[in-house]
Amino acid sequence: MVIITSCPISERHVKAIREISPVIDLRVYPSIEQAQESFADAEVLITYGEDLTPEIVKEMKRLKWIQVFSAGIEKMPLQQLEEQHVLVTNARGIHRIPLAEHVLGMMLVFAHRFHVFFDLQRTHTWDRSVRLEELYGKTVGIIGVGAIGSAIAEKAKAFQMRTMGVNTTGKSVPFVDETYPVQEMDRVLAESDYVVVIVALTPETKGFIGEREFKQMKESAIFINVSRGAVVDESALIRALKEGWIGGAALDVFVEEPLPPEHPLWSLPNCVITPHMSGRSPKYMERAQEIFRHNLNVYLHGTGEMINVIDPKKGY
Repeated sequence: MVIITSCPISERHVKAIREISPVIDLRVYPSIEQAQESFADAEVLITYGEDLTPEIVKEMKRLKWIQVFSAGIEKMPLQQLEEQHVLVTNARGIHRIPLAEHVLGMMLVFAHRFHVFFDLQRTHTWDRSVRLEELYGKTVGIIGVGAIGSAIAEKAKAFQMRTMGVNTTGKSVPFVDETYPVQEMDRVLAESDYVVVIVALTPETKGFIGEREFKQMKESAIFINVSRGAVVDESALIRALKEGWIGGAALDVFVEEPLPPEHPLWSLPNCVITPHMSGRSPKYMERAQEIFRHNLNVYLHGTGEMINVIDPKKGY
């Protein structure tokens, strides 16, 4: 069974995969272009999910399964994969620890005005008039609450925060005090001191948070986006920050990446920007490999269930 990769894998992880079964012929390539020599043989593909086109998939006549080593699959040719009956699994949940830590870090930045003090330090200014807040007793609203949202809520509970969540059905989630269906999102927006967005990017969620949603939030609310930039109407967000509809924003993702140097978000004093790094971790590949090895054992032996199977019609 030929498995090819279009992303580099360390020799340690290569060895662990090969030890699963003697039938595995694992071929590691640094890019999809260099992997082309094995397209005709490939039954399984490992990818980060940003290098495939319908034409490439058509070349892989024997392809049965793709393991994506990221959570986002919006750049995958899902329609073509469905037509060829190719199974797709992703690394959903792999980011839950670093993302949760990042979100709590951004909440602390705004509560304790660390971003303000960083600027004051650069000008050697001693200013004790800066007004500080606590996370204690505040409400965090998590839009798109699931595994990652539960991890955020768990950490928020350490600060004795109230946790609210929104998902498709309103089904309860661990560590979330109140969960509502998407139709009742306005309640969560109105009551939250921190609004965190972690929904997957699909045709339905493009521009999901816009002027109407920002105006539902408290004027003091802090908006945190660690999902995808296109989930938010950036022009509405800029107005919300400039005109005081909300108190501030911590943004890790943007419609255009890298964020252009002339983009107005760079210059807003109530906006903290990170370059799509919230999910980074030195344990990233180790956790991705755990998911893949589990799924590979199920694929080979037919026992148990694969995790993170994607519905191509839904896009997640």
